[in-house]
Amino acid sequence: MTETHTEHYRRDDGRAIELTSAEPDNVVRGGLVVLHEVGGVTDGVRLLISSLAAEGWLAVAPHIEGDPSADGVLAATDIALAWLVDRGVQADLLGVVGFDMGGTAALLVAANRKLGAAVSVGGQGVAEKPGLVEIARELVSPWLGLYGDAGDELSAAEVEKLREAAAGSRVATNVVRYAGANHRFDADPGAAVEAWQRTLSWFDAHLR
Repeated sequence: MTETHTEHYRRDDGRAIELTSAEPDNVVRGGLVVLHEVGGVTDGVRLLISSLAAEGWLAVAPHIEGDPSADGVLAATDIALAWLVDRGVQADLLGVVGFDMGGTAALLVAANRKLGAAVSVGGQGVAEKPGLVEIARELVSPWLGLYGDAGDELSAAEVEKLREAAAGSRVATNVVRYAGANHRFDADPGAAVEAWQRTLSWFDAHLR
């Protein structure tokens, strides 16, 4: 498994953040910002970063502290995107993926930054956020949303409203529900595998 590395990254303009990343062993296909769950950059997040690197993606997770605001999420993502660009990733090969709280954060980023692709897996709250449906109407990046019906964050009806709102945007979107999965997808291993393949396929299709 590809090793992860954590560093303190500082820009010339003074912006700085802790980043955890993993680099592919061979050719870099593009760059992905990984937005983590409520618990921070856990062993599970490091495994995800390593797994994405094994698929050819230069993957980096900004360490977002506490209960972030929408502005905080966007600022952290911007620094991580700059880190990827510094390492030679072209703008049309940049994407974002988030899980749990990071799923909501990825949707927020997809509505405020023009990237090649974005994926949300589940979603919890980001402090001071507007409603998810309102965010989805403003998407400017191709977005895939993966949600488990057994979770306690969004009901099936709310996910369907999200689907409808996203479909009204001017970019490619898709929303998939899994009846037996929760927001972490650990309640249904089969759904977890299928969601992972959908995530990889979404990036394959849009970051090229």
